[in-house]
Amino acid sequence: MKGTGRSAAAGRTAAGPSASGGSLAAAVAAFALTRSLLLLWVLKALPVRGPDVTSDVAVIYRGWYEVLRTGTYPLDDVTWQYPPAAALAILSPGMLPFLDYVRAFFVLALVCDALVLGLLLYAGRRPGRSTKGMWFWIAGVPLLGPTAYARYDLMVTAVAVAALFAAARRPAVAGALAGFGAMLKVWPVLLLAGLRQRRAWAAAAVTAGALLLVLTASMPGALAFLGFQRDRGTEVESLGALVFHVARHFGWEGQVLLNYGSVEFLGPYVPLVSAMALGLTAAAFGWLAVWRLRASDFSAATPADAAFTAVLLFTTTSRVISPQYMIWLLGLAAVCLAFRSSRMALPALLVLVATGLTFLEFPVWFDKVVSSDPQGIAVLAARNGLLVAAALLACRRLWASTVPARGRRRRRALPARSGRDTAAVGS
Repeated sequence: MKGTGRSAAAGRTAAGPSASGGSLAAAVAAFALTRSLLLLWVLKALPVRGPDVTSDVAVIYRGWYEVLRTGTYPLDDVTWQYPPAAALAILSPGMLPFLDYVRAFFVLALVCDALVLGLLLYAGRRPGRSTKGMWFWIAGVPLLGPTAYARYDLMVTAVAVAALFAAARRPAVAGALAGFGAMLKVWPVLLLAGLRQRRAWAAAAVTAGALLLVLTASMPGALAFLGFQRDRGTEVESLGALVFHVARHFGWEGQVLLNYGSVEFLGPYVPLVSAMALGLTAAAFGWLAVWRLRASDFSAATPADAAFTAVLLFTTTSRVISPQYMIWLLGLAAVCLAFRSSRMALPALLVLVATGLTFLEFPVWFDKVVSSDPQGIAVLAARNGLLVAAALLACRRLWASTVPARGRRRRRALPARSGRDTAAVGS
């Protein structure tokens, strides 16, 4: 009987590599199948109801590409609303001269998608980690539909995922990647919320500053995006837009027009709702600042949990909730789930469901959303409601897991009693 334990242990050891290999094969197969579907969608081999989501790549990105090649930013195009390093993403399809611009862009999107998968797989096999993040990513991206490969957000998300995995052992690398990501699309600066090391913040500042200096000096119009972003209104898919969708059924006299590159509401009370959205964003950042000052119980998962919460707050309160924003949340949620100690499993699940509703909202039922049809309002309200619930739940769990309770803080503040003091109290 004594040999039974050794035999069982040997059996588990022998079964380990086989089971691991089977899991890897299943993941690769699932990735190949779902990404083939995405490619069929963006290459228009399989039709999708609604507007052509690939027109951003074929028309807008391609147009910017031609302008950027001349050594200047698109100064007269109000749809250019991105930081200077976004030019690198738009120019990147030029690295594949044997393909036309559109197909080269889709190939690079697939490469970045696979890079995120590889990072999640590698991290998930380490002690204290899990492959749940890998499976979450495999399942989540295709739920967004063709939009996932028809925007450059996958490239930015790959940089953000790499930054979070580098945070534990190489904080300076994590900071540099966060700074680079912020110059691609601003939001990766929020990765710094959960990074305590000064090296990370310094590396982010140096990287972003150097990129900004070089690109501003070398290409005119690098900062034009700031004015274009400032003038945006309330987009029809945002949280605040629900007010106007309902109001249209009660005689509101506003309009829905293409404005600054997105479909927005224009008319009475729109500036007020936009200002309220900015106020909510400011309040969210205020909460993050208070959390950062109070938090002290950091775990290996805290940088990812904090980044996910921060970006979720930013996305939910924004005047614009574009479908591709869900890619950011999927990537950050996947990193959270790669840590067994993460508290973000339920918020991540809510984001996953919201991603599927986003595909239904855009492009499938986008005409219903724009016309404020009851079906369009219902799916938009459900999606935005899930994002609000996920944001509030993420805030609560992040606070509970990192901010000590008052009793624990008081005990920490009290000096430890010596044996003599204890004896005196006992007498």
